[in-house]
Amino acid sequence: MEGNKIIQAITNLFNSVDARDWESVHNVMAETVLYDYTSMVGGEPSVQTPQEITDLWSHFMPGFDSTHHQISEFRVKLHGNQADADYVGKADHFMDDDVWTISGTYHTKLEKQNGIWLITHLQLNYDKQSGNTGLPQRAKERLAKLQS
Repeated sequence: MEGNKIIQAITNLFNSVDARDWESVHNVMAETVLYDYTSMVGGEPSVQTPQEITDLWSHFMPGFDSTHHQISEFRVKLHGNQADADYVGKADHFMDDDVWTISGTYHTKLEKQNGIWLITHLQLNYDKQSGNTGLPQRAKERLAKLQS
């Protein structure tokens, strides 16, 4: 039962990103999140607020026509009010007739607060990308034009 609630919380995160529902993205996270996409973008993992993460994503994702995150093969381990979830992820980013795809696995930690599972750690373990790898830059340029 709790395992299903944990999977649902994670699924809600990615579905909300695809829907550009930033409030729902924000609401599935704890007060601070250890955010680690370093395997793809370099740098160091950082502790961020849900607002900082949604600001990052909301200033990038809308540059694409749409995105579609697929997550599967969940392995959930419960530790009282804390949980670890490992799963496979694939993210398709669409623009015009092109697609850019990122594949990898995720390690996510959650904590049950006031009866709700909230994400405290989000780590992407990047595997590969395919398709038009120039789309992220085009998405940034498109957003810059729309905002000017």
